[in-house]
Order: sequence, then C-alpha cells, then structure tokens
Amino acid sequence: MTHQLVITIDGPAGAGKTTVSRLLADRLQYRYIDTGALYRGVALAAQRSAVAPDDDGRLEALCRELSLHFVRSPSGGSRLHCGGEDIEDQIRTAEISMLASSVSARPAVRQFLLDVQRRLGQEGGAVFEGRDTGTVVFPEADVKFFLDAPLAVRARRRHAEFEGRSVQSLDEVESDMRQRDHNDQSRALAPLKAAEDAIRIDSEGLDPETVVAHMLTYIEKRQPTTVK
Repeated sequence: MTHQLVITIDGPAGAGKTTVSRLLADRLQYRYIDTGALYRGVALAAQRSAVAPDDDGRLEALCRELSLHFVRSPSGGSRLHCGGEDIEDQIRTAEISMLASSVSARPAVRQFLLDVQRRLGQEGGAVFEGRDTGTVVFPEADVKFFLDAPLAVRARRRHAEFEGRSVQSLDEVESDMRQRDHNDQSRALAPLKAAEDAIRIDSEGLDPETVVAHMLTYIEKRQPTTVK
C-alpha cells in the first residue's frame, strides 16, 4: 500500500494558502484540513459566550465543551461544524479573523487544537493549511511548504474575498493584516515562521495552478506514485 504523506502549507493571511491547499489535496486525492478554521471556531465560540481572548481560565473551560469537526460539503471541500451546527460562514469575517489571531496566542487554545490536529493527521493522506503546522503541529511532516506574498498583494486578495461581506476599505484590510502579521510573528508561543526545512514559495504573480504544479515537483520526489 502506498504511504500516505502528511503535507503542511504555512504562511501569512492572504498568501493563497486556502486555494492552493484545496487544489493540492484534490490533485493528490488527500484530505484538506484548514487549521485556521479551527482557531476561528474557537474565536466564534468565545465571542458568543462573551469570553475575553486573554481569559485563559474561561477559554480552557470553553475548549473542553467544544466539538469541532469538518464535514465534507456536497459541492466539494469541507465545512467546519461545532457540534451539529455548520459555522463555516460565521467564521469567515474580518472580526473573527482578528479575534482568532488573539485567541491563538493562548496556551489552552493551542494545546486543545494541537491535539485535534494531530488526531486528524494520524493516518496521513492530508494537506494541512495553517501558520505553525510545519513547525509545531507536524515537525516531522513529509513535505513542508511556506507560502508568502508581499503585504499589498495579500491585502488586495483578502479585500476581494470579503467583497459583499464587509464594509472595510482596502486600506483598512491592509492595516488589519499588518497588525495580524505582527501578532502572529511576535507571539511567544508558536510564532508564525517558516520551518527550517520548508520549501518557500512567493505566490506574487503566480496563479494557484502554477503554485500547485511547483509543489508537486517536490512531492513527487517523496512519493512518485501519489499523483494521479
């Protein structure tokens, strides 16, 4: 039986991780795991329960009650559920993005989701998208990528993504993204950074299919029979 790889794709917001990760998972016939959605799920639960993002005690209690899992969508991809509720649409807002950045720095939240992610990766055959999947969650992953792009490029992408769902201007999106970059890169616990053995890709000027094709050249070296 062909060995199923664990592949990680880390990088800052707006670098194109989600689109690329989904395409890569489809191409390999692997599961796609959006680890950022898990942090957004905790952030949404904290918001609903009026739990402050720095209240470690209440965050820990909140996490013990959460049942976060992915359900495959009939249209393809997967959607995050909390218990029996589909929360995918509720977590895709600028407000929840910023709150997720804050709660992700808390030890109780990170430990809770670390366990969740590692359970999801036990059988291999998965592409994990996130910010510390190659450095903390799966330091022994078979193949690691770090996808990046200049801030202005990433802000334009995110503004287009939020169009129709947000009243933020492009300048406001860029300002929020700059702050989130700072938060993610400067936190003491699991800061955003490329793993030493990660393959770095700048996605500026590249369409997702080109990025995936580039990634496959590295993956094929590890598992030639995986690609269909």
